[in-house]
This record gives sequence, C-alpha cells and structure tokens, in this order.
Amino acid sequence: MGTMPDHLSALQLILSGDPALLAIVRLSLGVSLAAVALASAIGMPLGALLALTHFRGRAVLVVLLNAMMGLPPVVVGLALYLLLSRAGPLGELGILFTPTAMVIAQTVLIVPIIAALTRQTVEDLWVEYHDELRAMNVGALGRMTTLLWDARFSLLTALLAGFGRAAAEVGAVMIVGGNIAGFTRTMTTTVALETSKGNLPLAMGVGAILIVIVLAINAAAWGTRVWSQRVTG
Repeated sequence: MGTMPDHLSALQLILSGDPALLAIVRLSLGVSLAAVALASAIGMPLGALLALTHFRGRAVLVVLLNAMMGLPPVVVGLALYLLLSRAGPLGELGILFTPTAMVIAQTVLIVPIIAALTRQTVEDLWVEYHDELRAMNVGALGRMTTLLWDARFSLLTALLAGFGRAAAEVGAVMIVGGNIAGFTRTMTTTVALETSKGNLPLAMGVGAILIVIVLAINAAAWGTRVWSQRVTG
C-alpha cells in the first residue's frame, strides 16, 4: 500500500483528536486568552485615560501608542529575553521558557492595539456626549465608566483583533518560550518547526486549525459590528 497523502494524514490527525495536536491547540488558546485578558485590563483604562485627559506631550504619546501597534514580535521577544534571562534584571523570577513568559510577550504586543482602539472609540464618544455628561456633573471616573460601557460592542471588536494578533504571533513566543515540545509549543511555532523538519501532516493539521480560528475571530468581529448597529440603531 502507498503512503497516505499529507493532506489526508493531516485530516486524520484532526478527526482522530490526536493528543499532541490537541495539547498544542489548548496551550495556544490558553496563552492567547490570558494575554488578551491582561492586555484589556491594562489597555482599556489607558486608552480611556488618554481620550479624556489633556496634558503636555499627549500628542506624542498618542503617536507613540499608534506606532507600537506595529511592534515587530521578534524585537519584543529579544527585549523580554534580555530581561528574563539569568543575566537579566528579572532573571531571578525563573519564568524564561515557560508559558508565563509567552503570555507576557503576547500581552506586550496586544496592549498597544487595545489601548489605541479604545482611545479612538472613547474620544469619538466623548465628542458626542461631552455636553450631556458635563451638564450632569459626572466626574472623571464616571465619564470613563459610562463611555467604556457605551463603547462595549466596539471594544469587543478590539479584543477580538488583539486575540487574532496573539494567536497568529510566532517570533516573540518562540524566543521567550523556547518551543519546548509538550510545554511551550504553540500552533504557530509548531507549523514553523514541523515544516522545517518535513513533518507536513502535523504542520498542515495545526495550520488548518489556526486558519479556522482566525476565520472565526474575523466572523465574530463582523457579527459583533452588525449586531451592535442593530442594537444601537
């Protein structure tokens, strides 16, 4: 009998629920979801604060934040590696080449995206509700809370965009995670490694799942936008 074609082998791995493949997917989703949670806790308040306050140097900070949306992952990975390595200032934490380091790397990449999108969204709403909120004598914290709540549908799209960035990232997590089988190997690093090794069935199987996840994220973002227009329309 001939050897099964690579694409059929990949399909077989997916349909049979191959343990190694499922472990890789679970780790990838866990790391990315944790990173999005942390990034939202940091990025949303930061973005709202930038939208509602004015101070010297604010314009420079906004430009810098927007520029950081395109941070090269390998540069982030290198910076974190230098910080977390044994010779680095945070080396005593012992988290290099662990999922924790991977979460930190993805968080650094996602925070600018969520913060920048939050700032723009809240700033637009502030222009719309400025007079009303001032007339009601709503304080700074109340303004921030009110506008973030009103922008919840748009911010959900920002979170999905952040998750998509995290799920598709390879450079930073490979540097700080080490791509250790069964411990820090994610979907993107698996595709890169297994392709170079010639193990195409596993690479194709993981790649197919990653494509499905990315498509699902984009569909969810589009659906959220349509739903929000109907709800607020």
